[in-house]
This record gives sequence, structure tokens and C-alpha cells, in this order.
Amino acid sequence: MPKFKVLITDYIWSCLDIETRVLAECDATPIAAPDGKEETLAALARDAHGILTCFAPVTPRVLQAASNCVVVARYGVGVDNIAVDAATELGMLVTYVPDYCMDEVSDQTMGYIIALNRRFPAFERLARQGNWASLPLDTPVLRLRGSVLGIMGLGRIGRAVCLKARAFGMEVLACDPYISKEDFQKVGATPCSREELLKRSDFVTVHTPLNEETRGLISQQELRLMKPSAFLINCARGPIVDEAALVEALRQGWIAGAGLDVLQSSHPPASHPLFSMDNVIVTPHTAFFSQQSLQELRARAAQSVVAVLKGQMPEHVYNIAVLPHARAKVKAS
Repeated sequence: MPKFKVLITDYIWSCLDIETRVLAECDATPIAAPDGKEETLAALARDAHGILTCFAPVTPRVLQAASNCVVVARYGVGVDNIAVDAATELGMLVTYVPDYCMDEVSDQTMGYIIALNRRFPAFERLARQGNWASLPLDTPVLRLRGSVLGIMGLGRIGRAVCLKARAFGMEVLACDPYISKEDFQKVGATPCSREELLKRSDFVTVHTPLNEETRGLISQQELRLMKPSAFLINCARGPIVDEAALVEALRQGWIAGAGLDVLQSSHPPASHPLFSMDNVIVTPHTAFFSQQSLQELRARAAQSVVAVLKGQMPEHVYNIAVLPHARAKVKAS
């Protein structure tokens, strides 16, 4: 019998070979939940010493049922699907992987900027329809060099986007109250207020975490401040943007278009109004993905669980305040 059991609430890859190999380092075995329902997870959590989670809600009820659990590890950057406060009260460490897909998400952001600005979807349709010689030359297309990119959230991914945008010759404005002036200077971004950023930018890209402060950060008021020629890009979390306000902004021409890797719902209906708009590019939350990033994510999330079960400090702890009271007494490395 293995010494430890680790509940895996959900995953979007084909098998658990990487997790099984990594967890074996501390004689732990993965237990995959058949679904992400609260009652299912609560029942399976009773025997779990650790939890690995992707998108399934890890609620207070699930955590309270996990009387042996010492660590909840998120496959990803954000922890908004985990009841962090409840985990902290129960003495569980919450770990995450905040730096695993910086290249992928910043690449996708630049891809949106280029595709939206160069009107790839519309021009591609013209070509497929046989209208090869009917390019409407009054279509607004900017030269990227000299255009203005506004970055909301200058964390790891925001800084990666900044460096890539500057390589294209773009001027970069950024808004982040938690970043030092030195960090702005390191990547060549100009700090400014949110209002100034929205008014001046030709492209606005969102790279903030989802929390009560950022939920609905981009709403009607913010969209009305943007240029009618500007584009909004969101590769962060869907609820950061007020979706109804965005639909209205696109219909009314307040902004020129949008590139969205996330929506408010993780399973939007095919009838969603954004899917029928020619000036919108939507991808199904794939900005994080490459073969390398997925392998790295799975291994590092599982390694965090192994570290805690061995009594060692994991790579990234989200709820630092829990450490003095943690069920698992970890040693600082």
C-alpha cells in the first residue's frame, strides 16, 4: 500500500503518467476523481493527503472533508477555484505555478495584436471567397512601430509582453499599483493611471489575477474611455471583463475589436454573441498551451505536493500566512 494518496480533482490531458512518476518519489499514488462535483470530491478527499486541481472548485466543504490533507496544489497561475481562506484556516498549504507559461501567453497576446491589427480573419475570408483583388484600402491598419500598447498588470506575463512589444517598436504604457518603478524601468514601460492608459492605447491587454479587486475591471466606463480604433485583449481570466458591456461596446463601435482567450463561462454556448462578430477572435483558453509548458506544469505542480509530503518547502506557496500553523511542518530550503 502506498504511504500517501493524492486526489486529482480534474485534468485536461490524456493520462496521469507524469504525475504518477513524480508522486512515486514520496510513495504517493494519484486518485483521479470521475467528475468535479462537490459531493464527489468531498467523498474522495477524506482519504487524501494532498490535492491537485486544475479547474474544479475546491470548496470549503471539500477541504473540511480532507482531514489528512496538508497541501492543495493548483495546476496553473491563478488560485481562484480554491477556497484559499478555508485552506489557510485548516492549516493547508496552497501552492501554484506562477511562471510556467509566460512565453506561451505573451506569444498569444502578440499574436492577437498582429492578427487583429492586420485584419487576418476578414482578409482571410475575402481570399477564400475569391475576392483576391477587392482589398478595402480604407480599412484601418496601423504600423505597429510607434503604436501604443497598454498593459494592465505588469507581473511576469505582462513584463514578457512588454519586452516583445518593444521589439516591434511599440510604445508601452502600463498600470500596476503593486509594481515598483524599477520594474517598470527594467522592461521599458511607462507607468500611468488606468484612465490615461485606456485613453491613449491602440491596444489594451489585461494580465491581472482574478480577485475581488479585478472582477469587472473592464466595464462600460473603461470601454467608453478607449479609442474607437483600439482593440481589447484578454488572456487572463474571463470575469475581469464585463462581457455584456464588451458586447455592447463592439456593437456600438466604442472599440474596434477584441481578442479573447477566456470568457466568463468556461463552457459558453455556441450562440454566444461574441462568436458571430467579425471583429472578434476567440480561442478556447489555450494561451497557456505548448507541449513544453504542459509537461512543465504537470511536473512542477506534482513536485510541490511531493515537497510538502516530505516536509520540505515547496517552490511557490500562495498562502504564506499559513506556514507557522500548517498541518505539515515544512523546512525552509
